[in-house]
Order: sequence, then structure tokens, then C-alpha cells
Amino acid sequence: MNFVDLLKPMVKSSIRITYDEKFIGECPIGSSKIGGRPDLPSDFQWSSFYGKDCDYVADTRPLSFLAQINLEEINSYDKEDLLPPNGMLYFFYDLATMTWGFDPHDRGSSRVYYYTGDVSELKRTEFPSKLLEEYRLPEMPITFSTKADLPYYDEFCEWHSQCSPKEWEEYYRVVAEMGFDSEEDKISKLLGYADLVQGSMLLECELTANCTNPDMPILFSTASPQQKEHSKKWTLLFQLDSIETKDYELLWGDVGRIYYYINADDLKEQNFNNCWLILQCS
Repeated sequence: MNFVDLLKPMVKSSIRITYDEKFIGECPIGSSKIGGRPDLPSDFQWSSFYGKDCDYVADTRPLSFLAQINLEEINSYDKEDLLPPNGMLYFFYDLATMTWGFDPHDRGSSRVYYYTGDVSELKRTEFPSKLLEEYRLPEMPITFSTKADLPYYDEFCEWHSQCSPKEWEEYYRVVAEMGFDSEEDKISKLLGYADLVQGSMLLECELTANCTNPDMPILFSTASPQQKEHSKKWTLLFQLDSIETKDYELLWGDVGRIYYYINADDLKEQNFNNCWLILQCS
């Protein structure tokens, strides 16, 4: 297999996110950040999710606020013009249940909210009273940079089903020769390809997010050719690595990552209502 010819058109641009873990205070209203109190429009309705926490206690709990991205701040880093040029993207997730995204019943445990209005009109908003302190992230400003991405071999094989499991060493040799070898341990980013921990998630997103009978098991082995083809429309929107600082720790399972995926058609139409979250850990 000629990996070079296949990989060249697959290169994507990602927006790397770096947070300042030593920051003390409050970020300016409307700026991009991880954690803290979000800056929201006055009519925002905070979402909740019913599920069991780690102690198997079932309850309806407010989603935790993870991050807000001022789209005007990242516009110059979005080399492929995939995201809206202005407004704000918000990412929420239920930290009490930490759903994996393997089950259709996980719908509603995460949320992406797109605010299209004037950022200057946003207000710093208090957390819902029912959101426990342990599920509130500390406030950390973030900075951005651009880096080109290629897919992990597992995801490459979903695009090119004729590849063999035996070729993965050759694949990564070619990737390194193309200058895409990476030794990063912590990678949070927008767009690009997911940095996988447990394998490709494209078909998983397609089958789980579109499941019409959530009480039936999801069988990847019986996925139809049409479902496999449709799965290629799923693309990474936001990847958040485990957060480990001197004073705070938020681990996704065993030092894993969470991934918000979006269908490419929805991304083009600036529709962020159907995103699907998956948690992976080693």
C-alpha cells in the first residue's frame, strides 16, 4: 500500500489548546478558557442529565461546564475555515456519571452550545446550586497554536478498509518520515484527528448517535456498508485531555481523553446540537 499518496490528501489542520495552570483570578468576560463560571446569554437554559454516579446513586444533575471558545480568537488558527468566524462555543459534560458514549442512553450527558450573538453582551453566570463543588473546574485561560494532523492507523483503516493490521509499523514509519511524528503526552485541541487511546470512534459515533432503539445492543460487526460509509462523515470537534496541575486533577477514567465528534454536514451548517461525546482511557 502506498501510504504517502493516500495520506497527503488526508492532512488536516488542528488547533492546539494550552492552558495556564498557574493562573489566579478571573479571565476577562468573553475570553476563551477552561473552567470557571461561564459567560452566557441571559436566556441560556442549563442542561441536566439523569444517571448513576460512581457510587451508583441515580439522580438528575446539572452538566459541568468544561470550556468556552471565543471563535473570533481562534479564527486565524482555523486554516480550513471549518468553524464559524465569531460567537462562542461552550462544552458541557456530566462529571458525576462520566458516561463513555458507548450507549445510546448516554445522550444528553454532554452538550455543545453555540452562541451566535455579540460576545460583549454575555454575562458571567453562577453555577446551578445543585452542581457540587467537586464538579466545578478551576478557571484557566487558554492559548492556541496550529498543528497539522494525520489519523492514527485505526482510523486510517476505517477510511481504507483494504489495509492490513500487519502494516501498522510501516504506516507509522511513513507518518514519521512525513514529519508528523509526535511525542506529546497531553493533547487538547479543536479539529484535526483524534489522538486515540482505544481505537477509532467513527463507526461508534455513527451507530450510537443514530440508534433508534436504545434498548438494543450496538453490534459493530453487523454494521451495513451504508453505515460504514456514513461513519466517515464524523469528524473531531474538540478533544480534552486529562487535566493534571499542582492543585487540581481531572482524569478521564485512567488518564484518558474525551472527544466531541460532529457530523461534517452539521459542522458545515453550524449545527452543534447533534454532537456525540466518547471517553477513552488506557
